[in-house]
Amino acid sequence: MSVRVFVYGTLKRGEEYHDWLEGQHFITTAWTKPLYRMFNVGGYPGMVRVANGLAIEGEVWEVSEEGVSRLDLLEDVAGGEYERAAVELVGDLTDQYVESYLYLREVAGLCDVGTHWPPRNRT
Repeated sequence: MSVRVFVYGTLKRGEEYHDWLEGQHFITTAWTKPLYRMFNVGGYPGMVRVANGLAIEGEVWEVSEEGVSRLDLLEDVAGGEYERAAVELVGDLTDQYVESYLYLREVAGLCDVGTHWPPRNRT
C-alpha cells in the first residue's frame, strides 16, 4: 500500500534531503489551501495549520509503506517534532487524500518564510 505525501521543504526535488524519496513516484507540483504557514525551524521548514494561513507550494509523491516509515524517521514523528496528517490541497487534488508532515513545536519567534522553500530571498 502507498500514500500520497505532500512535501514542501528539504524533501523536494533539488533539495538537501530529496534522496530520502529515492524509488518513490513524483505525481505533481501542488499548492495547499490557504490554511497553513511555513517557518524556518533551523535550516529546514516546519508547516503548521493556522487561522490566517497561506497557500504553500510543494510536491506530491506516491510513497510506499516502507518509504513512509523512512520519512517518519527523518521527520522525527516518534520524537514529537512532526506529525503525518491529512493536508488540504487545491486544484486537481482538492478531493484526494494526501498527507504531509505538520510541525508540532512552538513557532513563536521563528521566521515565517512565506509560501515557498527555500525562501526566495535566500542568498
